[in-house]
Amino acid sequence: MTKAGFVALIGEPNAGKSTLLNQMVGAKVSIVTHKVQTTRARIRGVAMHGESQIVFIDTPGLFRPRRRLDRAMVAAAWTGAADADVVVLMVEAHRGITDGVKTILENLSERSQTTKIALAINKIDKVKSEVLLGLAKELNDAFAFSETFMISAERGHGTDTLKDWLASQLPEGPYLYPEDQIADLPMRMIAAEITREKLTLRLHQELPYQMTVETENWEERKDGSAKIDQVIYVVRDGHKGIVLGHRGETVKAVSKAAREELEEFMGRKIHLFLQVKVRPNWLEEKERYSEMGLDFKDGNS
Repeated sequence: MTKAGFVALIGEPNAGKSTLLNQMVGAKVSIVTHKVQTTRARIRGVAMHGESQIVFIDTPGLFRPRRRLDRAMVAAAWTGAADADVVVLMVEAHRGITDGVKTILENLSERSQTTKIALAINKIDKVKSEVLLGLAKELNDAFAFSETFMISAERGHGTDTLKDWLASQLPEGPYLYPEDQIADLPMRMIAAEITREKLTLRLHQELPYQMTVETENWEERKDGSAKIDQVIYVVRDGHKGIVLGHRGETVKAVSKAAREELEEFMGRKIHLFLQVKVRPNWLEEKERYSEMGLDFKDGNS
């Protein structure tokens, strides 16, 4: 009998949710950078494990929202948790129980009656074992988790055990996606996310959060390659200059890195063309939120 269901990964920004998703799926479907709040939409990655199909929902990190975009991201995270058969709370071992973790635990208590909730303490290589055991006890005293796992999402330590357990918890039923599908995001959005990751890695400070990437055109060519036109939206003329770089060097480097990753991901030749446009109010435009898979209404105060 086959099993299939949804597993939501939740936690504070930078807890390692995207890294775990990519590890579980065995391919890069969610952007991973050193900057917090890089995941904006709810991204679904699909993993086969024995007779079970696990659909992982990588949610935006839960934090105290300030702007419309922040509020829409936090709403998407809680919606992802509400839709899941199993929720995995990820906590960074070296950061312990922060105020953010306490807030998440308070919100989870309302869902514990209807949903299995597991704890995954991540980045276990950053602390000593006695600290780890103390943190696990403290968290389980604060909340009745179904199971607790010690993992390193980046190195893959403990992730097989977590995957085994998750597969066993899913309801019986037919698969939700074709067995060879690894994500339910359209390739247009995956391509935009890959470019946004390269921009985020290249740029610093606040700019990455005031910038978005959209795939404007996708043309399949007879030789099997694809031509992709993307627009990078920024809010100020000064930001446009930063993205372009001296003599266009920054945007060229970003384009090259994104194209190479897309070619590896898709296994074919890609022709990638980037434009940078200034849109002062893109953070308040409904269309931009739809493109990111977020609900514009959820960004209301």
